[in-house]
Parts: sequence; structure tokens; C-alpha cells
Amino acid sequence: MTPGPITEDDLNGYVDDALPPERRAEVFRHLEDNPDAAARVAAFRAERDLLRAALAPIAAEPLPRELDLASIAAASPRAAPWLRWPAAAAAVLLLGCGFSGGWMLRGMGAAQGEGLSALGQEAVMSYAVYAPDRTRPVEIGADDRTALAAWASNRLGRPVAIPDLAAAGYRFMGGRIVATEHGPAALFMYDDDKGTRLVVLARPMATDGDTPMTTAKADNGVNGYSWSDDGLGYSLVGDAAPDALHPLANEARRQIRSDA
Repeated sequence: MTPGPITEDDLNGYVDDALPPERRAEVFRHLEDNPDAAARVAAFRAERDLLRAALAPIAAEPLPRELDLASIAAASPRAAPWLRWPAAAAAVLLLGCGFSGGWMLRGMGAAQGEGLSALGQEAVMSYAVYAPDRTRPVEIGADDRTALAAWASNRLGRPVAIPDLAAAGYRFMGGRIVATEHGPAALFMYDDDKGTRLVVLARPMATDGDTPMTTAKADNGVNGYSWSDDGLGYSLVGDAAPDALHPLANEARRQIRSDA
């Protein structure tokens, strides 16, 4: 039987590990052939992990007495059972609405938020999509470095420097333009003699000032550092320990500043 088209429900089921094995394999093949869909799945997973981490402390807290069903029932001993239970159910419903409403507002704020935290997350997502690709991880190769820099500068509307990390053991592979929630970004990729890859993501920031270097970390083992100079943000990420990536980020920033 011919597989049906991959839907939004399939992508969500793939993230939640809720698909039958056959359908999961079909979605996997679809993601391999569609980088945009793979980027969305990576974003879904990142949002899921962030929500789990943020909700864990709340889930561990005891239920307030005033929202406990037994306490609500005991507070009205003279009320008939059919009157007490609707009140308890209403309290639980209000609690659920409060949590869901709060998280909806939190999501809206996160979607609108600018800054190094968003940049770092975008770099992690881009790494998850393109770094494992052994067929076409970059659009323009290292041999066309000048053309890539010109393309990136044109799309981002300002000069973009490509760091040289060869002295640290990472050769430049090339790059591409990728889409983010905050507009186009330039992605540059590097690897060492063991095939370990790094990604540097660059895009304009909301403010024109410089910012100190901050960490960018995901639960899947990808670490990195983000910063901005003169309103252009950079994030260097990779599947390596933070202490191994920090000197690389410092060197990249030094070169970018010297080229400015």
C-alpha cells in the first residue's frame, strides 16, 4: 500500500514516540529528504524538553490544601454530595485553566523574545538538522568562501565574518543560509580529523550593542557559547564539552572583532 502524506499529527507523533514502527520509519525517511520538516521536528523536541524541565519543579510540589478534593469536600460537611463534587470539579478545572493559560502566555513571550538565549537555541536546532547530514551538510563549500561571505552579508544586510578555526584543528567545510524565527541566519560548519562537527550561526540582533558571552546548552548533549558584537549575534555549538568549546568561541570572537 502506498504510504499516505506526512501530516502535522505525524510529526507530533514522531516527537512523542507515539507512531507505529512502520509509520515512524516513513516519517524518518521524510525528514531525511526534507530539511525544513526536520528543523521543525528539532524545534518541537527542544520546546518539549524545555517545558519538561520547567514543569518538573511544579509537578513535584504538593497540591495546595484549598485545591485538594478531600479538603474541599470536608469544608462543606452539610452540603449534599451532589453539591460538593461539582464545586471540587470546578476548582480542579480552574486550576487546569490557570496552568494552561499561564503556559500559553509563557510560550507567547518566548516566541516574541529576542536575545542570546533564542540565538543559542536556533544554533542548536540548526546543528541538529545539518551536522548529522553526510550527503549535503552545506550549500556552498569551503572553496567558495568569498562567495559564501558575500551571500551571507547580502541576506543579513551587514558584513558577516567567517572565523578560521584551522589552528584549533577544525577545518572550514562551508555554509548556507537558514531560516529562524527572527529572520535569515548564516550557518558555517567545521569539522576535525575525526569527523566531529561544529556549527557557527550568525544573525542580526534586536539591539546594536555588544553582549558578554553566554552558554547555549541543550539536553541532547549539544553545548556552545553565544555573543553579539555591534548588533550581530554569533553562536558556536557542537557535541563537545563546554570547556573544549569555550576557547574556540573566544578565538572566533577575537577574529570577528579584528575583521570589523
